[in-house]
Amino acid sequence: MASVAESLAQNFSFKSFNSASELKSRIIFTLLALVVFRLGSYIPLPSINPKALADLFNNNSGGILSMFDMFAGGAVKRMSIFALSIMPYISASIIMQLMSSISPSISKLKKEGESGRKKINQYTRYLTVFLGVAQAYGISVGLEQMTSQAGNVVLTTGALFKFTSTLTLVSGTIFLVWLGEQITSRGVGNGISLIIFSGIVAKLPRSLAGTLELSRTGSISALLILFILLLALFLVFFIVFVERAQRRIVVQYPKRQHGNKLYNSSSTHLPLKINTSGVIPPIFASSLLLLPLTIVGFVGDSGPSWVDAISIHLAHGKALYITLYVFLIVFFSFFYTAVVFNSEETAENLKQNGGFILGIRPGKETASFLDKVLTRLTVLGAAYLSFVCLIPEVLISKFSLPFYFGGTSLLIVVSVTIDTITQVNSHMMAHQYDHLIKKSKLKRR
Repeated sequence: MASVAESLAQNFSFKSFNSASELKSRIIFTLLALVVFRLGSYIPLPSINPKALADLFNNNSGGILSMFDMFAGGAVKRMSIFALSIMPYISASIIMQLMSSISPSISKLKKEGESGRKKINQYTRYLTVFLGVAQAYGISVGLEQMTSQAGNVVLTTGALFKFTSTLTLVSGTIFLVWLGEQITSRGVGNGISLIIFSGIVAKLPRSLAGTLELSRTGSISALLILFILLLALFLVFFIVFVERAQRRIVVQYPKRQHGNKLYNSSSTHLPLKINTSGVIPPIFASSLLLLPLTIVGFVGDSGPSWVDAISIHLAHGKALYITLYVFLIVFFSFFYTAVVFNSEETAENLKQNGGFILGIRPGKETASFLDKVLTRLTVLGAAYLSFVCLIPEVLISKFSLPFYFGGTSLLIVVSVTIDTITQVNSHMMAHQYDHLIKKSKLKRR
């Protein structure tokens, strides 16, 4: 096995990449699919006044709409056919994950293997359509009531606008879900994540150009830009280190007989990530904190005095905002980790397969041990997420940067990049194995 790995490492080169025609076709298909997504984000809804919408959006920047616009790659600001992006699908997936730990029927489907997974995916799509219709209709009603100095946002109001905008937005979401599935099956994988990734990255060139322009005019010093670039590199390396880090628990399997074959004792490991919850805690925390600011922005000066107090204390960089942000990140880290990892189910699966952890009895003691280890890892993971997300928040508030250098976006970009590289390496490895098998068959002949 070691000689095979050495042979693969020696053959892994650009030459082998050029010979991997299937991988090249997958990469080309992925790039073309992402181009389609970017082109669709510039197609506006009918009866939309772009000047009034841009004016309204600029006056209410920094709220939850800015975060959704970041994930959609500017589609919300342009109110394009992809304005909903795939957020309804992500919400539906999270709801189904929560239901799998609450509902016995869905939990049973989860244990049925491939057939159960297909049924859960189908239920997720139905829920996506339902959430998409509710959100799209709410957006259409809200757009009709919005006005700015440039005029009404909607040029022609009425039932026809509500129907066409709702149908268009939901169709755009369904198309993006289908496109993400095509990227997963026919591209390099991680289709949904790559769509979010491309939406975030698409806004970076313009933001960097705006930052350099401020440096040229003297609004921001060149040393500050250099400091931000170095800090971004440090955060990227730190995120990669933590996301790749694992706590490996050794699992031992005794000698066992299956039919007429006797298998010797073996050992493997159970990998537990430091950040089991992923990017879900920062997204949820940001959404909950930005929602009051968005409401305050739409209410304006006509609201009561306590509304202004909320907008002041929940602004970026304020003590109350930072405190609540950290609290929500920690809360959702523990909550979502408990949802995605069931220590009792894992311990039961190990017991059924004859596996055990050295020094720990199978069953309840194993579940208790896994829960204890996972709790300690989650403490580190929550601290890591809080650190990565707070540094950009402080920079935004202190230096008034012209782009949203958010920890959530940085986490998504780095995590998706790691997963994509892993997928590409897997395809390359499979190609190398096929190449070695063909060579061995030719030598035997």
